[in-house]
Amino acid sequence: MGLDAITAALPAYAADIALNLGSTMANPALTPAQSWGTALACAVTSRNPVVLREIAAEALGHLGPQGVEAAKGAAAIMAMNNIYYRAKHLIGDEQYASMPARLRMRIIARPGVDKGDFELWCLAVSAIAGCEVCLELHEKKLRASGFTPVQLHEALRISAVVHAAAVTLDAEAALA
Repeated sequence: MGLDAITAALPAYAADIALNLGSTMANPALTPAQSWGTALACAVTSRNPVVLREIAAEALGHLGPQGVEAAKGAAAIMAMNNIYYRAKHLIGDEQYASMPARLRMRIIARPGVDKGDFELWCLAVSAIAGCEVCLELHEKKLRASGFTPVQLHEALRISAVVHAAAVTLDAEAALA
C-alpha cells in the first residue's frame, strides 16, 4: 500500500499534500535509498501511525532491513540532539556553548549505511524539529562531502510533505 494508502487517507482539503507526496518521492536528484530513508526518518519524527506504518512498509524494499534501522536511528538520535542543541542555542548564553554534550552518539560514526545518506536523513529530521544548529551543521557536512543544494532541497521537500501528511492525519483522527 505505502504512499497510495496515505494519499487515500488524506481528506480533500489536503489534496495538495497528496499530490506533493507522490512528486517529492519520485525525483531524480536523490537515489531511491536517499528518498525513502529521508521519508522514513521523517515519518518516525512526525509520529503518525498511518504515515509511519505505510512509509516503513514501502521503504523496506528500497532500503533493506539495515537501511530501515539506520533511518529509524537517524530519527532517534536527532530527537535527542535537536532538543539539546536547539535549547543551548536558544538560551543564547555562551557558557552553555562551551559545555560538552556528554551524550552518546555512536550511531553517527557508524550508521550502518552510507554516512552521507545518514547525514541527509538527519538534516531532514532537523528541519521538522526546527533546530537551526543541527540544520547548519548537517548542511555543511553534506556540502563538504559532495551533496548539491538541489539534493538537500529535495530532502527538505520530502521532510515538509511527510510531516504535513502526518499532521493532517493526526488532526483528522482527533476530530473523528
